[in-house]
Amino acid sequence: MSRIAKKSIFIPNEVKIFIEKKNIKIIGKNDELKYNINENVIVKKKNNFIFFSVFKNNKYSWSQAGTTRSIINSMIIGVTKNFTKKLKLIGIGYKVVLKNNILIFSLGFSHLINYILPKGIKVECKNENEIILNSANKQLLGQIAAKIRLFHIPDSYKGKGIRYYNEIIKLKETKKK
Repeated sequence: MSRIAKKSIFIPNEVKIFIEKKNIKIIGKNDELKYNINENVIVKKKNNFIFFSVFKNNKYSWSQAGTTRSIINSMIIGVTKNFTKKLKLIGIGYKVVLKNNILIFSLGFSHLINYILPKGIKVECKNENEIILNSANKQLLGQIAAKIRLFHIPDSYKGKGIRYYNEIIKLKETKKK
């Protein structure tokens, strides 16, 4: 049985939640998010709390209830205060420019890489080597940050590439004769 699913979620005053059959819609000051609830999970709203239960009392249903509770909790946090991911470009000549919701990367290749940002992602470039991504949707934010990082994964010998802000790369020693 999932212990997470048994905990209720408190709903802040600035958040509005609408539950219709197996769909939930969460509206806050930052964004509006929707989620389809698994058919094994029952979601009920009472006063300023959301409660979770299952139709059948088995391991699979409770695991789905725990997952649903975690996702809905992240959605409520996201619409009240955005999630943030920071990326750093490390390497000589590596830079990024933001133009009209398009990130233009210069990563030492023979061509520039243009990446069109999806709706719901806000970007800030403080300098040429730093990207700050903001979004209310935690899953989308992590996915976009991972896609951007894949343009040039950090090298294990020199450390050049796109890293998460706190990421530490353990550099390998070069071969010796």
